This record gives sequence, C-alpha cells and structure tokens, in this order.
Amino acid sequence: SRYYREVLPGEIVKISRYDVQTLDVVPRPEGDPSAFCIFEYVYFARPDSIFEGQMVYSVRRRCGQQLAIEAPVEADLVSTVPESATPAALGYAQKCGLPYVEVLCKNRYVGRTFIQPNMRLRQLGVAKKFGVLSDNFKGKRVVIIDDSIVRGNTISPIIKLLRESGAKEVHIRVASPPIRFPCYMGINIPTKEELIANRPEFHDLASYIGADSVVYLSVEGLVSSVQESIKARQENENSLKTHKSRVGKIGHCTACLTGEYPVELEW
Repeated sequence: SRYYREVLPGEIVKISRYDVQTLDVVPRPEGDPSAFCIFEYVYFARPDSIFEGQMVYSVRRRCGQQLAIEAPVEADLVSTVPESATPAALGYAQKCGLPYVEVLCKNRYVGRTFIQPNMRLRQLGVAKKFGVLSDNFKGKRVVIIDDSIVRGNTISPIIKLLRESGAKEVHIRVASPPIRFPCYMGINIPTKEELIANRPEFHDLASYIGADSVVYLSVEGLVSSVQESIKARQENENSLKTHKSRVGKIGHCTACLTGEYPVELEW
C-alpha cells in the first residue's frame, strides 16, 4: 500500500520495495527548534500541500480570520485579487459576517506581468490581466484581501480599476506581515531598498497605492495561525503517549519579517 508522509527536518529515510525506514534524525545544534519557512504557508506552497500535518489552505483561512480580528472595517463586501488569497478572503469574510463576492475575473489570454520590460508596461499588464465584475460592487465599500504586498506595484492599478468601475471605498487587508529583510536561505526576495515596507512611502501606504486604508496581519497573528493546530495535535499526542519521538518544540523562520535569522550568518 502507498504511504505518504513528510520527511522530518534532518531525517534520513531509506525507501526500499519492502518498506520506508528512518535511519536517523539529525538534531539541530544545541537542540534549537527547527525553522520551517513561514512564507511557504503565506505564499509559495500550493493550497492543497500538507506541512507539519496541516493543510496550507486551512492555515491561509485562519490567517484571514485572524486578520478580521486584528483589522475589521465598516464595509459591504469582501473580495480578493484572484486567486492566491482566496482562502484568506473567505476566512476574513466568515469572521466579519460579510459576504464574499468576486470583483475581478482572470483574463486567461494575457501573458505574465513580471516579464514586461518596464514599470509602465507591467502596470498596464496588471489591468489587462483582469476583467471587472462591476455589477457586484458598484456603489459599495469593498475590502480586498491580498496575501502579501512586496513592492506595492501590482495592487495600485487594481485599486484604480475598481474605483473607475464604481467602488465607493477600497480597503486593503494583507494576510501576512510586511516583508522587511532579505532571505539568505534561498528565496529570491527583492533588495531591501525595493521592499515597500522599507521605503518612505510605507508611512502613508494607503495614499501611495490609492486605497482608503491598508492593514497587514501582525507577526504574532501569522505565527499563531500557523502553530495553532500543530500545538493542539502535539498536546493530543502527548496525552495519548504515542509518537513521543515526533513531539518537539515548534519553530518557524520569520527572518524576512523580523530580521531574526535561525542560523548565524558568517559573512
């Protein structure tokens, strides 16, 4: 029978035609907790991926619920830019008791925006990438949930598009904290200067991107959304006294958000 599970951090697995054997689990130095990339949950992974025993989609929905607790707003409907932030938008809408409504649909005949040679073409590309479902939001106050705002370029033309199509107010809520620091663990994050969170515009981000308000999820809110069901499962396993070897401290890398790196940098 087929059996799938995650390979644990530091685990050496031997797979043969007969079975799957754990040969060793190499511990982190000084017994530090492991440091799984938290941005896998926010953005990189497919929503149906399972990490640490939980589905990425469920974590993103919890991030949206947590964002609704931290940053509610008087509005008529909740939506998103299709479709990576949909789980978070559904969580936000559910927690706020507001309807989730589609305001944009993807135009599948347009190429990728990030390969356009300059800023102006990229922004035009973003506007062409979506069709506007104006009947759904004309004269209404809209909350748009995004999964991350990195440079701030992509969201501006979308807000402009919604306003021109009749949105009364456009509030942006971001289901992850601002990225402020580079990643030295292999993720190609833009330079510190390019990150909107480090630029002077960040102090009045709403007017810079043309929104009525912008609020990001807190680092604590993200960490609790990610760790909530891991902790519950560990407590459950502890009480059942099974899988003792697999119960340990939980660790996630939040370096791009906090500047606290899980390893000493040697340069």
